[in-house]
Amino acid sequence: MTALDTTQLLSALEPVVEENLNRHISVAQEWMPHEYVPWSLGRDFKELGGEPWSVEQSQLSPIARTALEVNLLTEDNLPSYHREIDRAFGRESAWGEWVNRWTAEEGRHAFCIRDYLLVTRGVDPDELERARMDTMTTGYDSGDKSLLSVCAYVTFQELATRVSHRNTGRFADEPIAEKLLTRVAKDENLHMIFYRNLIQAALELSPNQTMRAITDEVKDFQMPGSIIPGFGRKAVQMAMAGIYDLRIHHDDIVAPILRQWGIWELEGLDTEGETARDELAAAVKALDTEAARFVEKREERAAKKAARMG
Repeated sequence: MTALDTTQLLSALEPVVEENLNRHISVAQEWMPHEYVPWSLGRDFKELGGEPWSVEQSQLSPIARTALEVNLLTEDNLPSYHREIDRAFGRESAWGEWVNRWTAEEGRHAFCIRDYLLVTRGVDPDELERARMDTMTTGYDSGDKSLLSVCAYVTFQELATRVSHRNTGRFADEPIAEKLLTRVAKDENLHMIFYRNLIQAALELSPNQTMRAITDEVKDFQMPGSIIPGFGRKAVQMAMAGIYDLRIHHDDIVAPILRQWGIWELEGLDTEGETARDELAAAVKALDTEAARFVEKREERAAKKAARMG
């Protein structure tokens, strides 16, 4: 089967976009970011004669601070994401309407998390601002991803972000933070469903082409926050804490989405499509093996630490 070009895909998938945009609008719940911020805890910082930040002021553990910083800086890089998704989807028809809707909803995530952290003095505001400047100056570049690759990537990414937010909220052991991140995670889940449904339709429209896009994104997946200063170190800390690790990525992100798409039962693929699926199966197996190895090492490390303390 001949691969469809971007113009053909945009046209063919437009009814699916419109249907899912309308579905999204009908089920999305209105919420107000200011209702999730404990404003009564706020006070001036040094420049206005108030008290400078110190770590003792934070109610969050070190790993919770790290996770919240990563989550915020990922959300806060929205201008770059908007540019990339606008480039892929365009501004016409339901595609453009979705881009605007998605951007508006993602924007409030960053506003709300930032307000919470500053009002509660949860993290060092100076370090946070320096990291924000570095992250946004670098920006996010998706490279030369095709339309289908973008849709496949954001399906996995939105679900990964939802899980990261939920787990960070639980780990924070702070009721307001958990309530806020639970609310944000609900938006991310709806965004994931939108993109997941697009890929589902694309698998029916052009299965071989879509299978290749899915395979490439699973093999090369990186969270958009990977450009955050010190991301590698922070990602390891979050993984060691169990907030987001390879086991979670395999079990809660990749495997369920592939199962939802019916990847392993899909019929009618040509040679190229079957090759892509074989590569995908190998990549998922390798991820599972790597995840098992990571969990084993983490448990060994925890056991040694417990032995030392005991």
